[in-house]
Amino acid sequence: MTQPASPARPGGFGVEPAPPTKRPVGDGVPWWRALLSGADVRTMSLIGVLVVLAAIGGFTKPDEFLAVSNVQLILTQASIIGVVVVGMTFVITSGGIDLSVGAIVALASVWATTVATQEFGFAGVLFTAVVVGLGCGLVNGVLIAYGAMVPFIATLAMLASARGLALQITDGKTQVVTIPSVLELGERDAYILGIPPLALIFAGVTVVGWLLLNRTTFGRRTVAVGGNAEAARLAGIDVRRQRLYLYLLSGLCCGIAAFMLIILSGSGQNTNGNLYELDAIAAAIIGGTLLTGGRGTITGSVLGVLIFTTITNIFALNNLQSAAQQIAKGAIIVAAVLVQRRTSTTP
Repeated sequence: MTQPASPARPGGFGVEPAPPTKRPVGDGVPWWRALLSGADVRTMSLIGVLVVLAAIGGFTKPDEFLAVSNVQLILTQASIIGVVVVGMTFVITSGGIDLSVGAIVALASVWATTVATQEFGFAGVLFTAVVVGLGCGLVNGVLIAYGAMVPFIATLAMLASARGLALQITDGKTQVVTIPSVLELGERDAYILGIPPLALIFAGVTVVGWLLLNRTTFGRRTVAVGGNAEAARLAGIDVRRQRLYLYLLSGLCCGIAAFMLIILSGSGQNTNGNLYELDAIAAAIIGGTLLTGGRGTITGSVLGVLIFTTITNIFALNNLQSAAQQIAKGAIIVAAVLVQRRTSTTP
């Protein structure tokens, strides 16, 4: 006797699965979540913080803060540390850390402004700054990738060595730049449509960094190494070579930043880049880059730099103590991280 066919189960073998039920727009979904559903909530939160800071600056010192010259100053000050942050973002995304960026900036700036170097003109100063940055990054990369040293220890050793070498080169004195073509880039006559040249350099580095992290195999490998180095190795990625490239990239960014600092200050000093490593790490972290690796965002890091620079500017205009400024920065870091964790865990 023929048995009657059993009713087909949705999704069963040989049967088309039932179509998913679409949730109607507005069905219990808050308007703000629907609006931001396709946006990066972390980025939006950082933009919100920046807007609040701008409002505070405009309220406390409307004439000074909102002046075009002050906006240009903020962009200029943010540009140098911003270039360093781009390189730091790549390193942290890979699960590493670089405590030597400030010292590398100092060493590159003093080496590029010696009398012997300045005899080669503009090209000599730029070339020396970049090569010194790359050289320090190479040492870091070799020690970490092929020497199996912990990034914290290797870069801490580079911090001490680079600072000491910078002090030895300068003998504690300021090295004044005498090349007109270098000094002219820091003057207002060199501004392009009101934008400082240093800000344009920063914008170019940011665009290249964003494309490299989000649109290339190099960026995907960086994220993979930071997420799970062993899994990345099993997938065919040369983890050691990738880490070497990342510290070379960080050193390159430090060399570029050193040249920008030379343009801005017109000199080279062994104290240049002081605490850059802390500001760079903080800017990357509040921007959404995971300290444990596996996730990084250039856009968020840039917003973090602008937030810190704006805080510094507001406190300077209001003649507030630097201690209060540091407290405010710490509060911003904690608040930004809490907001990011809240928005990332909210269903």
